[in-house]
Amino acid sequence: MTEKMAELVLQIGVILLVARMAGRLAKKTGIPSVLGELLAGVLIGPYALGGLALPGFENGIFPLAKSMLEGGLVVENNLGVTQELYAFATVASLVLLFASGLETNLGLFLRYSLAGGVIGLCEALVSFAAGAWCGSLLLGRSFMDPGCLFLGVIAAVSSTGITARILSEKKKMDSPEGSTILATAVFEDVPWIILLAVTLGVTALVAQHSDGGLPAMSILGIAGRTFGIWLAVVALGLAFSKGFASFLKCFRHGFDFTILALGVALVLSGLVEMKGHLAMIIGAYVAGLSLSKTDVAAVIQERVRGLYEFFVPVFFAVMGMMVDTREFMSREVLLLGAAYTAAVIVAKVAGCAFPALLFGFKNKGALRIGAGLVPHGEGSLITAGIALGAAAGYFDKRLFSASVLMVLLTIVLAPPLFNLTLKIPGRGTRKPVLNEDNATEEWEFDSPVIADLVMGELLKELRAAEFFVQTMNVNEGLSQARKGEIALFIAEKGSSVTIKTSKVDMPFVKNEIYEIILELSDALQELKASARTEEMKRELLDPGARASKAILSLIEEESVIMELKGSTKVEIITELVDALAAGGKLLDRGLALADVLEREESMSTGMEFGVALPHGRTDGVEDTAVAVGIKREGVNFESMDGGKSRLFFLIVSPKKASGLHIQFLAAVGAIIRDPALFEAVVNAANPREAVELLQNPGGRLPATGG
Repeated sequence: MTEKMAELVLQIGVILLVARMAGRLAKKTGIPSVLGELLAGVLIGPYALGGLALPGFENGIFPLAKSMLEGGLVVENNLGVTQELYAFATVASLVLLFASGLETNLGLFLRYSLAGGVIGLCEALVSFAAGAWCGSLLLGRSFMDPGCLFLGVIAAVSSTGITARILSEKKKMDSPEGSTILATAVFEDVPWIILLAVTLGVTALVAQHSDGGLPAMSILGIAGRTFGIWLAVVALGLAFSKGFASFLKCFRHGFDFTILALGVALVLSGLVEMKGHLAMIIGAYVAGLSLSKTDVAAVIQERVRGLYEFFVPVFFAVMGMMVDTREFMSREVLLLGAAYTAAVIVAKVAGCAFPALLFGFKNKGALRIGAGLVPHGEGSLITAGIALGAAAGYFDKRLFSASVLMVLLTIVLAPPLFNLTLKIPGRGTRKPVLNEDNATEEWEFDSPVIADLVMGELLKELRAAEFFVQTMNVNEGLSQARKGEIALFIAEKGSSVTIKTSKVDMPFVKNEIYEIILELSDALQELKASARTEEMKRELLDPGARASKAILSLIEEESVIMELKGSTKVEIITELVDALAAGGKLLDRGLALADVLEREESMSTGMEFGVALPHGRTDGVEDTAVAVGIKREGVNFESMDGGKSRLFFLIVSPKKASGLHIQFLAAVGAIIRDPALFEAVVNAANPREAVELLQNPGGRLPATGG
């Protein structure tokens, strides 16, 4: 047992490292990270590099698993990976579906649940028929052949997790199309499970009855029982969601009730699989969906994100490891996979189109829904794995590889296809979707700094009032707060703060903002009266400050100007900003310049000893950037000691991520108070020498220096 656990720990560690790096690499190249994770699994799997002998690992780090325990008996393992590793991947898929359920807007989900149910049923049946027909045509078998039926079941289910990722990135989770896609993806699990159960039954009956006689009543009984259990689970989840949320809040700490919520999701998943014969992923999604409209949903969603980022790459990597690369690259599999993929995509779009039109969508809306359901993932891969074990004589590694190829291709094609449909102008519904209960208010302030203060104070006050506050996107200033029936969506952009909530709750919001502005106004008046800004400014160039190499590495040769041409403060700052723009460091040159000059107007950044530190926080830059300029004869920069400034450091950083900015300002003080070093930098022969002096203050003057 100890040896098996050590092997499992090693394998999970390798998977995490490789899958995470592959996912990030894929994302940087503009393709979904899921694809990188899946291909990483193929590469390190037992059929590829993972099975190669290494020192200390005779059969490789991921040896091919040929047997497994089932009901106490040792049976053949057609998955390729070990039973323990597959179990870990199963838990990962449940975390993925639980997180996706939390992201669903339950209000819009319920509004479009009928549409989602009908569309999901039609789309699943059309996809099933297309997949089975494609297999029958290409393999020369009967439509009712178990191998063809399994190809139909694999085609019938879309990937809720992949769809949710795409919708979340495009900020379309709450749109009518987005909610209908998610509802459809959930509801199509019902026909998918029914079709899977029927196909398994057909496979067993084919093996028992060579004459092909199939008891229709048994098939109908399986379908009715499965559908009834699904409805019961969803109804119970929604009925008890608020009571469960109240129970979770007794634990106060966000991490405590997040773990408890996930625990309940896992329990529900196990029960629906063991007692209800539904897929475990349905239980996980229902648990997340049930909590999605409670006031703890935002906190659970934020806290579970770490688990999501840990588990999900492991799941897709393990699915990739099950691919037999010898079959995968054969001409027959490539042709079969390409034809199968084309049939699936056409079936998804066609299967959604007609029912979507009946439920008030235009052609463009129906097309968006179909495109959103193109990607396949965990459901298809799990079904293919089941087929390998249950119908080995009909569904071989060749069909499994073709199924994985279909999953890979749909993952690649889904984002551009979905983006193409989103670029079609106009709404996708015949009538505008209005919510008359909502109200939006915007407060415009004199500067982004004041907006930051108001935003920070508002979030603090809401937390003190026992609201559950979640920062959804720090860089975009998006937050939401919930307490009971009250839900606030807060956005800070530039110098404005916008809040969206229900009309009955807007008076509370207005009063809260009014009180915050009064308190801040009084506090700022007191601060202005008591501030010792000139004294504090003299202390900024502190030689005892930390000056790490990582911070000083922001100084680069291409952003060093050895002889500034400007003779005024504005001209000097403009030259330095232009140097950053020329080096591709700025998103918006004009905005960056305006923000630095605005900061300079509030108080001069001319320091002592000939140093000036013009700086600013701006949306015109993505990452902190530094430019250095030298003016040997000096320029009047309104410095504290009245002397001319000769050495200039321009620092610009994003408004929402200014920690590095402040650290750099402090680091400059630590290295420039040395008169010998200052003179050496000012009189450096070239940018490289200046950078070496500034980045290595401990080494001090080179042989050729000053």
